[in-house]
Amino acid sequence: MDRWALKTVVNVVNLSTPLGLMIAVAGRSRLRWGPRGLVLASDYRLPVPTAPAFTVGNVVVSRRPSEFLDSRPALLAHEERHSWQYVFCLGLPMLPLYALGAAWSYVRGGDVGVHNPFERLAGLADGGYPLVSARERRRLSPSPSPSRQQHPRPARPAAP
Repeated sequence: MDRWALKTVVNVVNLSTPLGLMIAVAGRSRLRWGPRGLVLASDYRLPVPTAPAFTVGNVVVSRRPSEFLDSRPALLAHEERHSWQYVFCLGLPMLPLYALGAAWSYVRGGDVGVHNPFERLAGLADGGYPLVSARERRRLSPSPSPSRQQHPRPARPAAP
């Protein structure tokens, strides 16, 4: 049995792939087989999560048409790495662990991805995440945002 077949079996047994299929069906996605044991679900219609693609078990779900993942092999590789994370987290415990990683990333850097260990291990750039946190980008930004700009004060009249 090759490693992708093993991953497929483990993610079915640990219930993460069945959950992913239920989410895809609930979102009225179009399902098709993808590479290396993945199931690709396109045209997802539920409002959450807002990510362009997300993975539950071996199911990669996208709100975009099927060509979206086909034309982005790096993103598909990123999502496939998440499918391996479900194997190593023994399935459904991945969901609260991922939420903790996202919360940690938000507290540390102001966004849910850059400091999230699951996103870092899946490859930030491949997943379309910036490599520098939102907080650090604001700190390094050369121009202040409009809400932080200091408005010049009118000159005081000279004292007589």
